[in-house]
Amino acid sequence: MLCLRAIRPFSWRVFHFRPFSFEPFISQMNNCTDEEQIFHLIEKNKSLLSEKQVGYALSMLWQFQKQKTSSVKNVDCIRNHPQFLTLRNLAATKMGFMSDSTLVNVLYIIQQFGIEAHDSLVEALVTEAWRRLERFDISVLSKFSSCLADQHLYYSPLMGKIADIVNRNLENIQDLRSLSVLMVSISSLISQRFQEKLVNKAELLFDTMDSSQVNTARRIVQFLRNIKYSYYPLLERCNKVFLSNMNHLDLDSISKILSLYHSLQFHSFEFILMTKKRLTEMIPLFDHPASCVKLFVALGPMAGPEEKKQLKSTILFMSEELTGQQALAVMGAMEEMESRNSRLIKKITSVLHKHLDNYKPVELLRITQALIFLHFQSKELFVKLRELLLSYLKVSVIPSEIAILVYALSLLPSAHLDDVRMSQIEAVLPQCDLHDLNIFATSVLRCIQYDHMYLDNSPGKQLKILQKLDHYGHQRLQECKSLNLLWEEVKSLKGDWFADSLLEETVVTLQRLMDEINYINVAGIASFISRTNILSTSLLDKIASVVLQQIEKIHPFAILAIVLPFSTLNYDPPQRDEFFGTCIQHLNSYLSVLDPLVLVFLGYSLATLEYFPEDLLKAIFNIKFLARLDSQLELICSSLNMKVQFRLMELNRAVCLECPEYQIPWFHDRFCQQHYNKDFGSMNGAQQQIYKMLAEVLGGINFVKASVLTPYYYTIDFECILDKRRNPLPYASHNTTLEKLPKIHLESNTQIAGSRLPPGAEKIALEFLDSRAFCRNIPHLKGKSAMKKRHLEILGYHVIQIPSFEWNSMALSTKAARMDYLRERIFGEGKS
Repeated sequence: MLCLRAIRPFSWRVFHFRPFSFEPFISQMNNCTDEEQIFHLIEKNKSLLSEKQVGYALSMLWQFQKQKTSSVKNVDCIRNHPQFLTLRNLAATKMGFMSDSTLVNVLYIIQQFGIEAHDSLVEALVTEAWRRLERFDISVLSKFSSCLADQHLYYSPLMGKIADIVNRNLENIQDLRSLSVLMVSISSLISQRFQEKLVNKAELLFDTMDSSQVNTARRIVQFLRNIKYSYYPLLERCNKVFLSNMNHLDLDSISKILSLYHSLQFHSFEFILMTKKRLTEMIPLFDHPASCVKLFVALGPMAGPEEKKQLKSTILFMSEELTGQQALAVMGAMEEMESRNSRLIKKITSVLHKHLDNYKPVELLRITQALIFLHFQSKELFVKLRELLLSYLKVSVIPSEIAILVYALSLLPSAHLDDVRMSQIEAVLPQCDLHDLNIFATSVLRCIQYDHMYLDNSPGKQLKILQKLDHYGHQRLQECKSLNLLWEEVKSLKGDWFADSLLEETVVTLQRLMDEINYINVAGIASFISRTNILSTSLLDKIASVVLQQIEKIHPFAILAIVLPFSTLNYDPPQRDEFFGTCIQHLNSYLSVLDPLVLVFLGYSLATLEYFPEDLLKAIFNIKFLARLDSQLELICSSLNMKVQFRLMELNRAVCLECPEYQIPWFHDRFCQQHYNKDFGSMNGAQQQIYKMLAEVLGGINFVKASVLTPYYYTIDFECILDKRRNPLPYASHNTTLEKLPKIHLESNTQIAGSRLPPGAEKIALEFLDSRAFCRNIPHLKGKSAMKKRHLEILGYHVIQIPSFEWNSMALSTKAARMDYLRERIFGEGKS
């Protein structure tokens, strides 16, 4: 019996698979120069082909396809060829005898030729692979996981089984290329602990990877994007791979990497600069709509004026050939570019209008947002958008989708929701997370405003929903038991409803869960706190403590986010010097590679806290760095560009005033003159009222100046001068303009403010501070206002800051009370 069992498989192989020599057939296929020759060979030998030869024939067909450009691929012709059907039938009958690698390779190629997942052959191949799953080696397992991912089976039991195999065998895996494929495939269904294990393994194996393996590095970045984890050590190493292979990156690869970086909010100045150069070289190479759109989306936001003109001209020329998805991508890029090219907007919008019925809800939202941002007006298009959004809304049952649709409707010119839609919103509120609740609240508030302005409706139904939104929002915060889950929901929340209704409760919840703050989430939590404007000393002390204890695990790229709330909220933790010193020391070795924008913002943030690390300042204030910064400013949007320039000016001013020993020159005169020359000196109604009161208090209009521009270009609401006996001194003229200011010289900057005063006289600066100058929860002066007071004092002023909550209080509700208040603040107690 044992002999028969041994002979049977042998005889099966001999008589069924070896009727002719295996090698000559393979050799003949290797000599083929196109698919037709392969098909001719198959037709001649189809009754004799073995399972290996079937697999090899499919591999050869796919190799021919991969060598072709997208414009000359003929996948449909191959798939519909009679001999391809022969190969399919042979694969179906012989799959049981295929080796593991041949089986999975056949599945992969069949899918690449566009055979659907529900096809009987694909189902049979997947079933056979599932049966063998435990014995697959790592390379076969990774390729099989990729096949399942192509079928969108990310959450299937089969993918779960693969994840379990990877978890059990992770220590023995040494092939990073295969592991990176598996990481991407299983990323949707693994725990946070497993995610961390995979990140650590990838980091461990990274040095074993060939530096030319761009796809492996890209998959690692994709995995980090999938799990929403900006793990800087791996991102930095992957970035180096991309930079060293830039000349070999094609348009597809660059587009994917840029998209991944954007999702992870990872900024690499060197990558952007090299990418811009590489993509600019590609402009003349493409004349196909798909490639041109991809180039427009990737290069447009960072391109210079001439490149933008070329790109827009090309897209305009082929706009009629664009598909709906391509037009949507172009519109999104135009929004990012802040484009106002009316002709191109009109052309792209006409394509969008033509394909409007085919877009999904989230795409309709993107279209609506882009049209509003680009100020495009079309009653016909907006009516069609509204009809489509309402038709989707009538059948939708998914809370997040309903939220998207309602938000898109609220953006349209006629932002109105009827009672049926309001009831639909009300019905799904118990299922919503904080993100969805915030979207609903923003939408309902916008509709209330529209109804009040145009329909004269009573907002009873809307107000009832807002009350329920408050209720469910507070309930969700109170029931939250995980800091990481809370962070996922609140990290991107903004808007009036969240700020007014849930912000303080959110901070209370963060305080309750603050023991879960660690080196992974500390930067994100710190960044969120800086946006809240709520001073929570317990949270900030906890952040400082975590940083001091776990600084070695925190990447230097995260230091800016960590420092930001202390700077914004003007708070020193108990271990101030140790905390800031540790942060800066951790950063020092990265000063030459950090993004220029990050360095500027970091320097400014530290300056507001009276912290001026010499190494950091020398890294910023040198010709080489400023040239790099200028190069980067050309690549970013106008609003961010201006913000960076202001932060650099403010840092330059702070260093000149507070650290003259560093001998860093003041070089922002021209920039400040260009900015402050616009509408300088104008006063609103409230300021004019205060101006008249001050004139009465001081003895006349010639004793007070309004909208004063100081050396180093600080603006002061009002200025007056008191002599040594505390009596007001008159001004000779009130026509102080920017052009008439005394010329500022570096060597005398700090003496200018008081240089022309009589002996013993004092300049008074009166600053009226609105709520933005203080923390939201307590009257604690924020960093920027505190720094301004400090600097004005250095310039020779006695600074009087008058908070709006005092000026507008019941105690100062009459003119007489306000006059007494001003006298007391200016002259001191006892002066009437």
